[in-house]
Amino acid sequence: MSKQNLKVLSGAGVLVTLGIIFGDIGTSPLYVLSAVMGQNKVSEILVYGGLSCIFWTLTLQTTFKYIFLTLQADNKGEGGIFSLYALVRKRAKWLMLPAIIGAGTLLADGIITPPISVSSAVEGLLIFYPKLHIIPIVIAILTLLFAFQRFGTKVVGGSFGPIMLVWFTMIGFFGLLYIIQDPFILKALSPYYAIHFLVYYPQGFWLLGAVFLATTGAEALYSDLGHCGKKNIRAAWIFVKTALVLNYMGQGAYLLHNFNGISIGDHQPFYEMMPVWFIKPGIIIATAATIIASQALISGSFTLVSEAVNLNFWPRIKIRRPTEERGQIYVPSINWMLYVGCVAIMLYFQNSSNMVAAYGFSITIAMMMTTTLLTYYMLYIKKYPWYLVLFIVSIFAVVESSFMIANVSKLLKRWFILFFEWALIFMMWLWYKGRKIKNRYTDFINFDQFLPMLRDLSDDPTVPKYASNLVYLTKANYIYDIETKIIYSIFKKRPKKADVYWFVHIDFQDTPYTMKYVVDELVKDKVFKVEFKIGFRVQPRVNILLRKVLEEMAKNNEIDMTSHYESLHHYHLQGDFRYVVLEKFLSHENELSFKENFILTAYFFINHLSISDTRAFGLDSSDTLIEKVPLVIAPVKNITMTREFRDKKTMMLHERDARDHEHD
Repeated sequence: MSKQNLKVLSGAGVLVTLGIIFGDIGTSPLYVLSAVMGQNKVSEILVYGGLSCIFWTLTLQTTFKYIFLTLQADNKGEGGIFSLYALVRKRAKWLMLPAIIGAGTLLADGIITPPISVSSAVEGLLIFYPKLHIIPIVIAILTLLFAFQRFGTKVVGGSFGPIMLVWFTMIGFFGLLYIIQDPFILKALSPYYAIHFLVYYPQGFWLLGAVFLATTGAEALYSDLGHCGKKNIRAAWIFVKTALVLNYMGQGAYLLHNFNGISIGDHQPFYEMMPVWFIKPGIIIATAATIIASQALISGSFTLVSEAVNLNFWPRIKIRRPTEERGQIYVPSINWMLYVGCVAIMLYFQNSSNMVAAYGFSITIAMMMTTTLLTYYMLYIKKYPWYLVLFIVSIFAVVESSFMIANVSKLLKRWFILFFEWALIFMMWLWYKGRKIKNRYTDFINFDQFLPMLRDLSDDPTVPKYASNLVYLTKANYIYDIETKIIYSIFKKRPKKADVYWFVHIDFQDTPYTMKYVVDELVKDKVFKVEFKIGFRVQPRVNILLRKVLEEMAKNNEIDMTSHYESLHHYHLQGDFRYVVLEKFLSHENELSFKENFILTAYFFINHLSISDTRAFGLDSSDTLIEKVPLVIAPVKNITMTREFRDKKTMMLHERDARDHEHD
C-alpha cells in the first residue's frame, strides 16, 4: 500500500497505523501500574487514585493535546517537532530554542525506551526461571535490532500491524476478564479519585512521575504523523485507548483482589493476571510488541536527525536509503550511538524497575517544548482567539509542570542521561549559532559586473580549458549575488575556463517534501544559476538533481549537453562536469570576542568531525575540487611598526667587519 493511500481512512491504513504509531504508548502497561504501586501497600486509594490519574493523563495529554489538537499542526501531512518549528519559525527567532531542546530530549529518550520496553517484556520469564540472567538476553535482542537497521524494515514491516493488533486484543481481553469479576473498578474513571489521591495519599503527588509513563509515547505519535495520516491515527486511537484502559483497570482489579494490604514486591501483575498456560506465549507477543515499539523510535530518531541537518541544527552526516520507500532512511552514526547508549543503560540499571525510576523527565521537557511551539501555531497559523489559546495552554502548563516537578526527583538517578541530552542540545545550539556567525560574515558582491568577464574567459583561446561544465555551490539567495570567494576562485587563482558555468543554490523550504527548481540564464549559453527549492526531509543529492535539470533543459532544446571538444562533438558524447566546493576554515588572523571565538572554534571542530560537503551533497569526489578558504571575520588591526633606515657607510663597515671575522 502506498504512503498516499495510507493517509486515507481505511481498515488497512488503521492496521498499519497500529504497527507504526502506537508501539511505545501501547507497551506501557508492562510497567506503568507496577511503577505506581512501587513498594507501597496496595490499597483502594492507591489503586483507584493511580488508575484515575492514568486515565485522565491519557485523556488530557494523549487524546486532547496530541490526537485532537497537535495532529492539526501538520506540515503538508508531516508531523514532529521540527515540522511544527518549520511552520512557525518566521514568527520569532528564539523559537529555535524549544525546537532544539525538544529534539535533544527526544533523541535522549531513544537510549532508554528500547531497553526499558524489551527488558520489561523479557522479565516475564523470571516467573518460571527466577535465577535467569535477563541482561544478556536483552542486549542480544537490542544488538540484532540495531544491526538490522541497515537493511530497512520493508521486508518485515508488513507484519508490524498484525502483531500489534494481536497485542492490543490480548491486553484488552485479559483486562476485561478481571473487570467482569470486579466492575466497581470502573469507578476509577471518575476524576474524583485522581484529585482525592493527589490531595490525601501520602507523597501521592510524587507518584505522578510513574503515572506519566503511561503517555510517554504521545510525542512519538505526533512525529510519525506523515506515515499514516491523522484520520487513521485518530481511528486507531479509539481501539488502542480502549485496550489500554481495559488492561489498566483489569490490573487494578487483580491487585485489589490478590495484594490488598500488602506490597506487590517483585510480582508482575501484567503477566500474573494471565492464565499460567498463556504466560509464555504472552511473553513472546510482548517481546515482539516491544521490538516494534523500539523500531519505531529508532526510525523516528533517524528522521529527526535528517530534518535537523537540513534545518542547520546538526552537522552533515552520512545518511543512507536502505530501500526505495519514501522517507525510510538509515543514519549509521546515530544508529550506533543509540545502540551504545541502550547497552550502557541496560548494564547500568540492570532491570526495568530501576529504569522506570529514571524514565520520563526527557519526554516531559519535549512535551513542554511542543506546547511552546503549538502556542504560536494556534495564534498565528490557526488564528484562534487569544483567550482560547490562553485557556488551552494554561491546562497544558499545569499538567506538564506537575509532571516535570514530579520527575525532578529522578534527576540524580539519570545524571548521565541528562548529560547526554544536554550535550546534544548544546552541540545543536553551537552548530546553529556558529553557522549563523559564519554566514553573517560571508561577503557577497553584485554578480552582474563579472558576467562579461566570464563570457570573455570562456571564449579566450589562450587559457586552457578547465572543464566543459564548471559547477559552483553558492549560498547567495538572490539572482545577481555571488560570494566574493567564488569570484576569487574563478579569476584570481589560476583562471578556470569553462564552456558553461553553473551556479547552484539550495533553498530548504518550510515544507517536508517540496521538489522544485528555477533556472536563470545570466549569459546566453554561458552562465546559468539553478535554484533548488527542497523540503527539509529531502536529501540534497546535487549531482542527481542537477543531472535531472540538465536532461530536461536539453530535451527542451535550451542547452546542448554534447562535448564542445571538436574531436568529440560529432560523436555526440556528453560534456564533462567539474564541481568546485569552497570549504571555509577559521583563520588565525581574527580578533574575536571570547564568546564568538568559542562558538566558531567549536563549530569548526564539529565540522571537522562531520562528512564533507562533497559527500553530503552526493557529489562524485573524482569530479570535485575542494578549495580551502580562510574565514576572516575580524582581522587584526592597529599593528604598530616602525621602519628603520640603514646608513650606507655604517652598513658597509658592518659587512667588512663580518667578512674579516669569517677569515679569522
